[in-house]
Amino acid sequence: MMAAMSDMNGGKMLVRTRDGRIVAGVCSGLGQYFGIDANVIRVILAVITVFTGGFGALAYLAAWVVIPEEGEKSSIAENLVNKNRRV
Repeated sequence: MMAAMSDMNGGKMLVRTRDGRIVAGVCSGLGQYFGIDANVIRVILAVITVFTGGFGALAYLAAWVVIPEEGEKSSIAENLVNKNRRV
């Protein structure tokens, strides 16, 4: 598992994980990256969402687009930008 989260230089890489995923793997990826339980991240995100009128949900969606999925080299946003450059 940790080998999948390391880049070629031996450093950690933030990815959306497939294990422990409920929606898109953002919280489980953040949990693995920071070494804490994904449920703690989920609770924090829920509290932020409730108290900020939905900002936590927007942050989650942004992370979904920006953080690459485990096993992929680029994120959804990078793929869209590169696709538009080719045209």
